[in-house]
Amino acid sequence: MEFKDYYKILGVKDDADAKTIKTAYRKLARQYHPDMNPDKGAEDKFKEAAEAYEVLKDDKRRAEFDELRKYGSQSGGFTPPPGWQGANGSHEQGGDYSDFFNSMFGGSHGFSQARQRSVRGQDVEIEIPIFLEEILQNTVKTVEYQLQGAANKKHLKVTIPQGVADGERIRVKGQGGAGHGQGGAGDLYLHIRLVPHPLFDVQGHDLMLTLPLAPWEAALGTKVKLPTLQGSVNVTIAPNTSAGKKLRIKGKGLKSKAGAGQETGDLYAVVKIVMPASNDEKTTELWQQLASGTSFDPRVEWSK
Repeated sequence: MEFKDYYKILGVKDDADAKTIKTAYRKLARQYHPDMNPDKGAEDKFKEAAEAYEVLKDDKRRAEFDELRKYGSQSGGFTPPPGWQGANGSHEQGGDYSDFFNSMFGGSHGFSQARQRSVRGQDVEIEIPIFLEEILQNTVKTVEYQLQGAANKKHLKVTIPQGVADGERIRVKGQGGAGHGQGGAGDLYLHIRLVPHPLFDVQGHDLMLTLPLAPWEAALGTKVKLPTLQGSVNVTIAPNTSAGKKLRIKGKGLKSKAGAGQETGDLYAVVKIVMPASNDEKTTELWQQLASGTSFDPRVEWSK
């Protein structure tokens, strides 16, 4: 019979505390779990780590093992000391344990194969792009992802709630990898990535839009058809509107999540004065007449 040094199997010192032992086991369990590691021999290493943890996490079994470890490995196989009997007496055989475990500890603690191999399934994290128009209300989307070890991709319809923010993480319970034994399935996590809009910038639940105006539109005033996420609205530009002025269009921003305290943001149109790319002779003459016929000084504050 081969001697099993459970401390070496878990990669811990013989004076390691319970937390260190648990951390080491969880690391190995994730590394060699059959659902996560298809390599040949991974399942045997998983079982070996689980067996080591079953012994070392239990104070009585660990004390018994420390006593056995004094004898260590012997030529021709390991033989327990004369008269050896574990503190629990009975030695029911467990088919998924090693001969060493069955001989030294048996199944008297009531550990079953199912409990030994109960590991929660793998969580899956994917990024999902969302357009601004899609977060004005709940949106159903189909996501595609592949679980580790699965032959085919999984397709799942998920509801993206209105008002989600860029970078938000949505949990879809139980849609990750399958658990092992009595372990539950993992979860699917959706990372929301808002696709940049060609016109609108997002500030909280408000939207910002650059409103280009020709100099004469800003000077004389005009009417503009302004785009929003929900269609166009007509806006009146007052005469003598300066660059940088913000026009607020109430309720045309993004909605917050449904429920108590639900809010709707606004749309802010920020004026930008745009000059023509070039002027013909007549236009240049008009600009010259304007310049010579006014006393307006845009830099008057510099002299104060």
